Amino acid sequence: MTTEQTQSKKTIDFGFSEVPLEEKVKKVKGVFDSVAGNYDIMNDVMSFGIHRLWKRHAIELSGIRPGNVVLDLAGGTGDLTKAFAKRVGKTGRVVLADINESMVRVGRDRLTNEGIIGNVNYTITNAEALTYPDNTFDLVTISFGLRNVTNKDKALAEIYRVLKPGGQLMVLEFSKVTQPLLAKAYDFYSFNILPKMGKLIADDEDSYQYLAESIRMHPDQETLKQMMLEAGFDKAEYLNMSEGIVALHRGWKY
Repeated sequence: MTTEQTQSKKTIDFGFSEVPLEEKVKKVKGVFDSVAGNYDIMNDVMSFGIHRLWKRHAIELSGIRPGNVVLDLAGGTGDLTKAFAKRVGKTGRVVLADINESMVRVGRDRLTNEGIIGNVNYTITNAEALTYPDNTFDLVTISFGLRNVTNKDKALAEIYRVLKPGGQLMVLEFSKVTQPLLAKAYDFYSFNILPKMGKLIADDEDSYQYLAESIRMHPDQETLKQMMLEAGFDKAEYLNMSEGIVALHRGWKY
């Protein structure tokens, strides 16, 4: 059997289902095409607004300064891009990048309407094949997006490549809950309430079922930390938030 035939038979998780490797990108795109218009509302509802605090804490830890260049991967509707654009100022630059055109469009329209112009670029980008030269960015962030990437190892290696020496990666993502009773309550909420809320608010139960499942299939804290080190990062660590519902992983290129 040829390498090409072997590759074509590979499957990968799409939530709790297995799909052919080459189909995951298309299926994830379908999910986010569906939820793009209600994404901000659903984030607030799903997390009871706490996602804003998680993101704010990540921004504070970023150490971003005027003149820095930032890549906000899976930037979606632009929460982090907006904050970083204000911090890098006129001499800096932020790139909002997402593989999904619908999400980029929503983010661009939102930030333009809010007056965030001049130092932000928008691009449709696959995290596994970044089109930027080596050593371009002071900071790369990926917030609630890494779990949707097909080949996470390849994406992490690409991020390492485009970071400048001294640069930092920040991955903010749902993770493994550390408190057993909270874990049980979180599971009940994720699989019994969240999809129904998706149906009620966004008229899309299936997409929110996938989002809940994708969280459970994402690598846990220690596994993701090791993946970052294996991708080349010289140092990696993580900070649990809300008992591990979310973890902030940070990696540095020296």
